Amino acid sequence: MRCYLKLARAEIPKILHSHLIKSMVRTLFFELNLKKIMKKQITYLSIFLISLTTLQGQVEQQSLPTSEEISNRRTSFNLDEIKVRWKKAALENCTGVPCPAPFSCGTSTVADIDGNTYNTVLIGTQCWTKSNLKVTKYNDGTTIPDESANTSGWGAGAGALTTGALSNNTGVASFIATYGYLYNWYAAKGVSTSGSTTYKNICPIGWHVPTDVEWTALETQLGGFLVAGGKMKSMGTTLWNSPNTGADDSSGFSALPGGFRSSGPFGGGLDVKDYAYFWSATTDAATIGFGSFRSLYRANGGLNVSSTNKYFGYSIRCLKD
Repeated sequence: MRCYLKLARAEIPKILHSHLIKSMVRTLFFELNLKKIMKKQITYLSIFLISLTTLQGQVEQQSLPTSEEISNRRTSFNLDEIKVRWKKAALENCTGVPCPAPFSCGTSTVADIDGNTYNTVLIGTQCWTKSNLKVTKYNDGTTIPDESANTSGWGAGAGALTTGALSNNTGVASFIATYGYLYNWYAAKGVSTSGSTTYKNICPIGWHVPTDVEWTALETQLGGFLVAGGKMKSMGTTLWNSPNTGADDSSGFSALPGGFRSSGPFGGGLDVKDYAYFWSATTDAATIGFGSFRSLYRANGGLNVSSTNKYFGYSIRCLKD
């Protein structure tokens, strides 16, 4: 028993010393970790304070919007919101808002940039204007020069026009109301600057001067070139000279004979009431300086295709895109 007690007295201080050392070590590690954590926190805090100071400087450099600017922004927002609402309403068949009736070829009209209105007609799948064009501007507002009195430029040779122009074939204002203006091919194509390959559009927005291919499609729809003209010509001998052969206007195209202009003032009213000439927007690939056109004559029911000098003045009909 005494031996055990003696042993205990010897070992207990060692055990206590060991626990004390461990406790001190744990405390030391805790303090070291705490210092590391605090160091990281201080670093993060420093970065945050530097960023905040930089941001404050940027904000101070920017002036606050004036009351007028705020009002303009509100107005812009309101307009944008209104546009979105109207567009949405249109997609929903204009429920609850005023809305124009949808376009229906044959009953709807179309207006050019001058405000002239044209009836329309559906022939096969094509929608055409029912009267000759009488506009004085391209549809972007650019004026088409009136060269009615130009005796030298409207023709071949030096000084000949190579940009769009229009002409009154008789010099009588009332002629335009019925037969429309005559235009050179450059106007039909939309060439407002000589040599330009960027073209304007003489027809209303959403319409265009038909190509040769589109004229051929019309001809085919009406039974071929031998009879198509009669189905396109307006009837009677008031606007056409007699005999106006084969004219029944069964297509509803209502072609009118505005004649043509070549050179000289007003072209002398050439072929008025005898021939209807209509430009296409197509160049004759086989002949330099020529454009393709269609013609109808008072004495037969055909629809003729040919090409001629681009400075000639012919009528124009528009086709819906």
